[in-house]
Amino acid sequence: MSRSVLEALTSYTAMQCIPSDGCSLFLRVRASITLHEHLRGLEACTVSLDTQETQCQSVWVARASHRQQVGQQLQVYFGCFAVSVAQHLYVTLRTIPHFCGVQLDQKHLVEAGKLSYWVDRRRKAILVQVPRASGSPDYYVRLCHKRFTCEDVGAPVQVTANNVSRVVSLPYSQELPCLCLEGWSATPDAVRIQICPFENDTEALEVLWDTVYYHPGSQTLSWEPTCPVSGHVSLCWRPGPGASCRKLQRSSQLVHRRVQYPLVDTQPQLCLKFSTSWGSWVRCPFEQRRFPTPPTSRCTCVTGGSHSSLPANPHSRPARSLQPQVTSQLPLPLPSW
Repeated sequence: MSRSVLEALTSYTAMQCIPSDGCSLFLRVRASITLHEHLRGLEACTVSLDTQETQCQSVWVARASHRQQVGQQLQVYFGCFAVSVAQHLYVTLRTIPHFCGVQLDQKHLVEAGKLSYWVDRRRKAILVQVPRASGSPDYYVRLCHKRFTCEDVGAPVQVTANNVSRVVSLPYSQELPCLCLEGWSATPDAVRIQICPFENDTEALEVLWDTVYYHPGSQTLSWEPTCPVSGHVSLCWRPGPGASCRKLQRSSQLVHRRVQYPLVDTQPQLCLKFSTSWGSWVRCPFEQRRFPTPPTSRCTCVTGGSHSSLPANPHSRPARSLQPQVTSQLPLPLPSW
């Protein structure tokens, strides 16, 4: 049998979390092979270079009895091998039956400096496996919002060196691309490890465009990013559900901080369009009768020298035309259709 039957060997560290037992580190092994008529199975083994402890697993492959199956490529996944942080391993892959010289091997280090985590979406928490190594100091972990600096989301959690459990649960309120996990040892000038679990999560990206508010008193439509965003935002006009939103000229603004459009009429067809390197999103805040207003939005009514605070009523203004009316530094031409 040719050695080319074994094409590739891949090993990587993973974490398995069970609510009742906590989290444990494992090594996953994947093999890429080419089917051969004499190949019955594969055997993967790990040997600890520190203790010489050996773990082996076998996977049986359906025999390629028909000529047309010979030469086909196959991905084979083995089960989990129990490992610990900072462990040096020697990983081997052999065929069943064994053939002289037909073997792949590699060394694998279970890195002590990496944080392993698991997102529990049901409980809205991130479970973190804190690194453990011989003589290691205390360790800190926290959640933060990554902007110019990483701003705290709750207090950092300290894990002492003699803690039996090295698993920490960090609750969060909202999944955001800039919500990051940060860890560092309790030593002067320690390097901080930073991981952002939702950085490329499509559901987390959707949340960024939901912070659109209307201020009835000043008739201002505003949006403020919850995470740093690079791109453009503009007003657009959508004639009906499912139709494309046509951008209004001279309404485009760079997305850096808060975006405002003053003197905006509450037309259901008037929307905001966000364009970034990730894609485009449209939000139409006036589609619903109860459009979003800031939680603290109130107006002051003055009568006969006294004044009192009353909740803002977006329906108390006189009715306007059915075309969008926006006032800014430059006049905005209305759609010509």
